[in-house]
Amino acid sequence: MSESLNKEQIKKLLPHREPMLLIEELNNIKKLFSATAIVNVKKDSFFVQGHFPGQPVMPGVFIVEAFGQAAAALTASGIDKSAYENKLVFLMGVEKARFRIPVIPDCKLELNIEAIRSHGRVWKYKGEAFVNGKKMADAQWSATIVDKK
Repeated sequence: MSESLNKEQIKKLLPHREPMLLIEELNNIKKLFSATAIVNVKKDSFFVQGHFPGQPVMPGVFIVEAFGQAAAALTASGIDKSAYENKLVFLMGVEKARFRIPVIPDCKLELNIEAIRSHGRVWKYKGEAFVNGKKMADAQWSATIVDKK
């Protein structure tokens, strides 16, 4: 059975807050393996203000940030709570990020993410972003779990 997290549950796992908390929900969670995150891209989303006037587009860097948040929530929800207390997940690197079709508001961006491997505190992920079944972007990235200062 797959599990889901709503925004309030995600806030308990991630340090991000509005306006930087981009993911609304995390669905189809397969513990420490994969999930689907939802980002509601709206005309009034802060990241499309001025990008670009008259033709708003979600910046690719924010798609990558949403991938990272989804991966952090997937990992935090799957590992032992005591192992995650007073920790943060930091993005280490982004590889093979491709932006195929511009993400235009108003839409629901679905991020299908998968943990490829973990080695100690370093995790590697891959993801694909879709709107209405069309692939908009894809990327691979790595992250690490670090102690909060």
